[in-house]
Amino acid sequence: MNAAWSAIHAERAALAADLAPLSDAEWRRRSLCGEWTVEDVVAHLTAAASVGPLRWIRSIVGARFDADLHNQRRLAEHRGATPAETLERFRAVVTSTTAAWGPLPAWLGETVVHGEDVRRPLGLTRTPPVEVVTTVARFYAARDFAVNSRTAVRGLRLEATDGPFSTGEGPLVTGTTLALTMAMAGRRAYDGDLTGPGVEVLQARGL
Repeated sequence: MNAAWSAIHAERAALAADLAPLSDAEWRRRSLCGEWTVEDVVAHLTAAASVGPLRWIRSIVGARFDADLHNQRRLAEHRGATPAETLERFRAVVTSTTAAWGPLPAWLGETVVHGEDVRRPLGLTRTPPVEVVTTVARFYAARDFAVNSRTAVRGLRLEATDGPFSTGEGPLVTGTTLALTMAMAGRRAYDGDLTGPGVEVLQARGL
């Protein structure tokens, strides 16, 4: 548990450092996470590090179990009046150990994936430690949680080119552990980083 939180804190700190030089226009750039901008994603990460189980339950019930409405309300709460303020709010929760519910690898995945959601459109690169991303990849391959990751790769063989991660049987998909993780999270922008006959299968599923 301590190792997982340490990894989460390290990834948050690295993201905060990467965001510091951004212009206001870059903060408004669309991320890989649906319609959300870079600033929206950062506000979402701040909310995730600020809302514990009871408050999360009250929020989702108050939104009548509409996850989009729940997320929009929390974004509005944690987005600052300016991008600089949004960044300061995120910096304030870098070492937080608050989480709504669920296993820690899910929250580690939230941090890694959303970090890439903003870095890739901005042309920023970071490769988290392979052991950190391997933890997320194994979790995503084993179950559907926040994303339908297990469903996306069912019947495929995934093999990392930079670490020990491998899973499944079927048409092969190879790539870095990070690229495989992002693909399992449904980020099609990373499909070009993958090779093997299973890539077309993965793309056709549209997950």
